[in-house]
Amino acid sequence: MYRASSQSQVPLPRAFSVSSSDSQRPNLNADPNGLQSSLQNLLTLHSHNSLILRHHTEKAKKEAIKKAERVSELLVEAVNGGVQDSFVYEKRIEQEIRALSATVAKFMKQTDQWLAATHALNTAVKEIGDFENWMKIMEYDCKSITTAIQNIHQD
Repeated sequence: MYRASSQSQVPLPRAFSVSSSDSQRPNLNADPNGLQSSLQNLLTLHSHNSLILRHHTEKAKKEAIKKAERVSELLVEAVNGGVQDSFVYEKRIEQEIRALSATVAKFMKQTDQWLAATHALNTAVKEIGDFENWMKIMEYDCKSITTAIQNIHQD
């Protein structure tokens, strides 16, 4: 049995049994218009079933294209979603880099100030040490002179 769709069915030709009796043989010469109209009906039915089948095929093709487009859209959305997330993360990282760069620059400036202050303090301490050393030398010299004067004065 041939089925074009679930709605329409093509009738199957009838099988004739072959026997020796002439009464069971079909009489093809009896009604030529009946055979022609049957063939015409079969042709019309075949054309109709072909149109229905073509319509269903076209409909299925359109549905398949729509579903393929939807799958494509979902895949693009999935990929773009990941790309969009990556883009957002990249922007956040860039902002953090800028903030860290500003903080590093601030700390570098502060470190330079501390180094300058330490160097100035170190220089001042050296000067104090030099002054203290000079004072000790001067004190020793003064004591030496005082001792020499006392020795001279006692003799």
